[in-house]
Formats: sequence, structure tokens, C-alpha cells
Amino acid sequence: MKPWSETITLPQPLRHVRLKGEAGAEAIQAAEEAARASYEQGRREAETALSQQLLQQRSEMHDLMRGVLNSLRQAVPQIMRDTENAMIALSLSVAQKLVANIPISAALVESVVRDALTQIEGTAQFTVRLHPADLELLQKAESPLLASGDGATEFRFLSSPEVTRGGCLVQTQFGTVDALRETKFDLLQRIVKA
Repeated sequence: MKPWSETITLPQPLRHVRLKGEAGAEAIQAAEEAARASYEQGRREAETALSQQLLQQRSEMHDLMRGVLNSLRQAVPQIMRDTENAMIALSLSVAQKLVANIPISAALVESVVRDALTQIEGTAQFTVRLHPADLELLQKAESPLLASGDGATEFRFLSSPEVTRGGCLVQTQFGTVDALRETKFDLLQRIVKA
């Protein structure tokens, strides 16, 4: 027999075509069962893959949240330190401006000088250096500080342009007491920032 070499052309598409006999029905049933089994296997594999992917994403999300919490734990103390430093700097700046705006009076200069002299008690000779305008204030007010003492103490007040207004330098044979406003403010800054 010769092999068929012609193409068969049908006027309409075939519908509801089945193999004839039991072998055809068994083949169809076997094909359907294979398709169902293949579908079930694909579904199980997809569920497994999706489950693993969800577990991995959950683990990554947990790690990310743990990292954010650790960052926050480290950031809060730093923010508190920064805020504390900013408040100290602001307080010092306000204090410096307030002190700078206090008018210089004879009473203020006398108070500064007395405070500096308490640090040299028992010293027989000393020189108090004041800003020229501050010394003039004391002279106009006839301050008792300018009067000579009991004779056992030798001292003098000198005008010194290096000394800023509202401060003084007391020089003794042992050293100098710095009672300048700037020095006091610098000392205050160091104490507060320590």
C-alpha cells in the first residue's frame, strides 16, 4: 500500500469527534487523568514556591524592622545629647547677652573688685587694674575702695585699656587674679559643657 500524500480539506471544522470504541474512551479518560494529575502537581509546586517566597519575605521584613528599631534605639540618645548641647549653648548665649547689656555702674565695679580681692586675702601688696572708664566711675563716686587701707596693706589702682569694662585684674607678687567678664564666662562655659 502506498502512503497517503494528499491533504484532506473539510468544508466545516470537526465537532465532537471521538475515537471509536472503548480504546478511544480509555485514551480520553487517561488523557484527562494525566491533565488533572499534571494540574495538581503544578498547583502543589506553585503553593510550595509561594509559601517559601512568603516565608522569605516575612524573614526579610522582620530583619528590616529589627534594623529600624536598632537605629531608633541608637538615634534617641544621640538626639537627646544633641538637644541638651543645643539648650546649653542657647542658655549660655542668652546669659552672655544679658550680662553684656547690664549697665556698668560704680556699685558693679566695686562688687567685681571686692570679689577679686577675696581671692588674695592676706597679701600685703597688690595692684588693681581697671578699664579707664571704670576707674573714673569709682573716682567720681568716691568709692571707699580707693582709699588707702590700714597701712599694713600697700595697694594701688591703675587704669589699663586692656581690661574690658566691668572687669578687673589684680596683680600680686604671687600672680594675677583674672576677674574679667570674658574669663568668668569662659569658665562658666567649660563647667557647663563638662
